[in-house]
Amino acid sequence: MNPTRRTVLGGALAVAAASTVTLPAAATTRLTNLAHLDFLRASVSPPAAAGHTTYGSGPLGVLWTYADHQADGSYRRIGGGTYDPATNTYGQGAYNADDIARAAVVYLRHWKLFHQATSLQTARDLLRALTFLQSPNGNVVLWMQPDGTLNPSAEPVELPDPSDSGPSYWLARTVWALGEGYDVFRRTDRAFAGFLRDRLELAIAALDRQVLIRYGQYNVVDGRRLPAWLIVNGADATSEAVLGLSAYVAAGGSPRARRALTRFAEGIAQMQAGSTREWPFRALLPWGESISDWHAWGAQMSSALAAAAATLDENVFLAAAIGDTAGFTPLLLTAGGPDNGWLPVPIDRSQIAYGVDARLQALLAIDRPGQKHLAAFVAAWYFGANRAGQPMYDAATGRTYDGISGDGVINRNSGAESTIHGQLSMLALDARPDITRLSGASAYDGLQVIEAETATGGAVVVPPSAWTGESQWSNGSYLSVDGTATWTVPPSTQPRLVLPVVNLVDTPTPARTTWTSGGRTLGTLVHRCGPQGISAAPGALQPLTLANPLPANVTTLSAQSTGTAQLDAVLLLPTISSFRIGAATLLVSVDTRPRVVSASGHAYTYDSSGRLVARGKPLVVPGGFTVVLG
Repeated sequence: MNPTRRTVLGGALAVAAASTVTLPAAATTRLTNLAHLDFLRASVSPPAAAGHTTYGSGPLGVLWTYADHQADGSYRRIGGGTYDPATNTYGQGAYNADDIARAAVVYLRHWKLFHQATSLQTARDLLRALTFLQSPNGNVVLWMQPDGTLNPSAEPVELPDPSDSGPSYWLARTVWALGEGYDVFRRTDRAFAGFLRDRLELAIAALDRQVLIRYGQYNVVDGRRLPAWLIVNGADATSEAVLGLSAYVAAGGSPRARRALTRFAEGIAQMQAGSTREWPFRALLPWGESISDWHAWGAQMSSALAAAAATLDENVFLAAAIGDTAGFTPLLLTAGGPDNGWLPVPIDRSQIAYGVDARLQALLAIDRPGQKHLAAFVAAWYFGANRAGQPMYDAATGRTYDGISGDGVINRNSGAESTIHGQLSMLALDARPDITRLSGASAYDGLQVIEAETATGGAVVVPPSAWTGESQWSNGSYLSVDGTATWTVPPSTQPRLVLPVVNLVDTPTPARTTWTSGGRTLGTLVHRCGPQGISAAPGALQPLTLANPLPANVTTLSAQSTGTAQLDAVLLLPTISSFRIGAATLLVSVDTRPRVVSASGHAYTYDSSGRLVARGKPLVVPGGFTVVLG
């Protein structure tokens, strides 16, 4: 689970807007295009494998894992791992359960939206392949070679090994696909739906005995109690199973499925952390072995909780999803867009469709006015409002590129995962033509990282590895302070929250740091956490909010240490941060009082839950956000 998987004038914010950008109120053309996903498809008649069967006879529908961009603009389909031409095999395989499952969801949703018969047939073919990969114990083999031979133990090794020896991401995604598949086929092919139901119940039984047997138990992670009944200790993996369980239970699934859905959703909801002014700002954390890690890939927790809330009529699940979407997502956007990893500093600044789609799906699932407005800002990533300033999705071909680096370089490959999540996003947007299409140049003014090592004072320490096992030193090093350290920071015309990122340790005699600026005390931190528990490393990197903000126009910050303190970075967060796309601006407040801003356009003001509280006048409320359309 290493993640390697503004101008304030007189107290008001002046927002500049481009005058040449048009903002159509709704979509007018279809965005979804399955052409590239169809290109990745293949058919295979696998050799017999003990314990592996499927519905009916005939070739199975599969999906190539990667598609590499060629010099002539074409794409070449390839598998994962080292290729051996003598045997026509890959170290991993050509096709995998993860992508087959998610591609089935695309075709199922495509059929539901457009009623295209070929999509229903393709979904059926993919589900037949997915169930062939399922073992009698309910678990799932991940990889299949080009001729259909199963490869339970891949190179490089992936856990669990063999891949059907325990719970896994691919088991969770199988549950997702089977749940949505049952919901569709119960109305079109009852016999096939019955088969899907049986296989889904087999998967649920595997989750019951391997994961939910720990329901009600908790793991200690650096002093925090986290649920022990998450699939592979991940709210991310569990969220994808919950999507399928929600669909299945809503379609009349079994009492056992309802119980599993309820318990998994409870576990996900308990992964929420922070507040409107404290890291991670009400985000649902994805990994049950770290309190310092948020990553975008697989982070469908809020979508899953919204689905579970609707199926089970459980408001506590919806409340957690609302906090994530109305609290964390706006700040993620103003900090530079849907980056891949805050670990806890925004270190992995690559951006991928998997993470963008998760943000978009969650906002649309909440179905509140504020979240719909935010969805427009997230969706614009596909069409050029990103670090590269170029479209990441091509509606003419159906290709979604594999990602953008932190430096703004586009990876022009277009593999299965990117294509799948791009199409899931396009299907969601086609289903919601009321979501505004934003276009134009983008600009950000949000969370800023000051590396601790830039201080005067202290000693720079380079650990053997930047990755600690549960988090990451942001610059591959940290500052050891036993005395005073002083930073010069960029100026700002508004106050900023100060969040030193410090290494907390479990000790009776922790270090303390007192933070000052220009003779003003901003706060004192005690560098202590609770017992390590199952965490991979002693201590925890945590951004801690100081009691008082850094005043406007101040450019110096000092820390005085009692004992030896380890400092990773300092995060500075404007009291009102912003993300502009053309003539549209998102404003996010971590202030303690309402502010009227100077802005050009019509403003929609939302509170911390995404409820509309004012319109017309550009007001920003504490913990809330405002959208200004020029």
